[in-house]
Amino acid sequence: MHSAWQNPFQTISGLSEGLSEALSQGLTQGLAQGVPEGLSPSEIEDWNNQLKEISEQYQGLMQDLLSRIAPNEAADSIYSDMRESFEAGAQALMQNPTLMWETQTRLMQDQWLLWQQAMRGMAGEQVAPLITPEKNDRRFKDEAWTQDPQYMTIMQQYLLFSQMVDELIESLSGLDPTHKRNLVFYARQLVNAMAPTNFMSTNPEVMRRTIETRGQNLVDGLARLREDLGNSAEGINVRMTDRSAFGVGENIAVTPGSVVYENELIQLIQYTPTTEKAFKTPLLMVPPWINKYYILDLREDNSMVKWLVDQGHTVFLISWRNPSPAQRDITWADYMQMGPISAMEAIEQACGEKSVNLLSYCVGGTLTASTVAYLTSTRRGRKVKSVTYMATLQDFRDPGDIGVFLNKRAVDGIEQSVQLKGYLDGRSMAYTFNLLRENDLFWSFYINNYLKGETPAAFDLLYWNTDGTNLTAGTHPWYLRHMYLENRLVEPGGIELDGVKIDLRKVSTPSYFVSTKEDHIAKWNSTYYGALLPKGPSTFVLGGSGHIAGIVNPPYKNKYGYWTNDTLPASHEAWLEGATAHEGSWWPHWQNWMTQNGYADSEKMVAVRQLGDGELKVIEPAPGRYVKMTIPEVLGEIPTSS
Repeated sequence: MHSAWQNPFQTISGLSEGLSEALSQGLTQGLAQGVPEGLSPSEIEDWNNQLKEISEQYQGLMQDLLSRIAPNEAADSIYSDMRESFEAGAQALMQNPTLMWETQTRLMQDQWLLWQQAMRGMAGEQVAPLITPEKNDRRFKDEAWTQDPQYMTIMQQYLLFSQMVDELIESLSGLDPTHKRNLVFYARQLVNAMAPTNFMSTNPEVMRRTIETRGQNLVDGLARLREDLGNSAEGINVRMTDRSAFGVGENIAVTPGSVVYENELIQLIQYTPTTEKAFKTPLLMVPPWINKYYILDLREDNSMVKWLVDQGHTVFLISWRNPSPAQRDITWADYMQMGPISAMEAIEQACGEKSVNLLSYCVGGTLTASTVAYLTSTRRGRKVKSVTYMATLQDFRDPGDIGVFLNKRAVDGIEQSVQLKGYLDGRSMAYTFNLLRENDLFWSFYINNYLKGETPAAFDLLYWNTDGTNLTAGTHPWYLRHMYLENRLVEPGGIELDGVKIDLRKVSTPSYFVSTKEDHIAKWNSTYYGALLPKGPSTFVLGGSGHIAGIVNPPYKNKYGYWTNDTLPASHEAWLEGATAHEGSWWPHWQNWMTQNGYADSEKMVAVRQLGDGELKVIEPAPGRYVKMTIPEVLGEIPTSS
């Protein structure tokens, strides 16, 4: 640790390089040190044979790995940005010699105290740790980290180093906000990749398992890692769950319904009613297309779709196609026309209703905002009675950590790459999103799967998280450039769709915005400002937890809570300061907003709509074909399962 600290900002490394280092040190050098004691000659021979097998697998693995981290246009821009960020940090540190001296002095003091503590611990004395992990840091839960003096010293040395990097970057002055944000992110990736838990020889659980199994855990882990590399586009998509335990339409996405309309881009699902009467105005759900809709219909006990049906809504939902190169030219305007607008026309055929309530999520909400503004500009705004935005960015002033990957050079590189292939592989997108929560969504699985050799447990949420979708060349770079880089959706006329310049400020449709306090994808300090844009009545609600748990929060769990404020002050800080906290889920609050304002009119209930009774006939049972198509299937890497 000390040598790494001497030149912290010149240690330029991407996560791929950190992973290579982890593999190299953890799976080869560690093995040589982990030979069990007291073995007979034949057992030693068996151990050596096992070591040879591991080494052979490792060599093949590294060839696969290195072939995948060769920079393409997008990755090369990230590496360049990383170098610039560390160089900017180094220059800022050089301009503050006092800070450098204080940091080095403190490091030496910490190392001295740590050495003294280690000596006392090895002499059998009970000593209090100099530093302990954060309560939510699950990496050091094994008893050896607090009971074994050697491991305790390793852990503390790492934590002191990690703490010092954080405090040093926070103390740097003269860095522009973008460089500082990027430096924080890249340094965090590097420091977390260096955690002793990621290496065999410094992870007590892995060492015990290796000795117990004579290295079979590493053989199994390497085989699993090779398989995961084969299922990855760029980087490594670690296996998070037992995928064989789930089936779309079998034990997830099982709310009864049927596909009643489809085009090249969507299937429209109408759900079977469960009440005697229904609200007159149908409800159209517009989920994101960067992953699959069934996060809103995962299990019966947490399905938002089922809950909405049970409240008396006639629920329709857009199931987006998982695009292949054949859909390369589909644009944002096409998503609008073939998505919400076509779905509303189909709903009118099915129910005879000329208007709908819209309920949208994430990028589906950004598209929905574009659609409502487009309809307003083309004098069709009354087709939408109300619109709800769940965790939706309209104002992209603070995109969060994902912004690290989305500077102009990176977007240029992404555009060049997807134009060659016609799509962005959804597995690359998943890898990027996992890096936003690297300890929970990457390194924990890396340790369990590849070092311990364990098989991931069955978990439906993680099944969904690994069931990704591709993004079309005609849409994705445009979205990144116009929204994330240029923030043009908030500008009057900043976005033009099918020859129509749109303006969110002209929208008079009543709007309900709900965001979550810990969202790292659609940060609420940006989503809040979307609620200030429309001229119509607007309500903002803040839920607890994050991007998924805070949205998919069924009332029976009585978890997380939410905040409300009847006013919309100019800043999100002022809104929260004046907000009232409530227990439980925000779902009933939304339902009350719908009924009390007459968007779902309890006084004008109608007979429930049976599937196929209108002009649209049933095509196939829900969840339909589109949502079942996996990335390997649409790319022709494996035969389709149907």
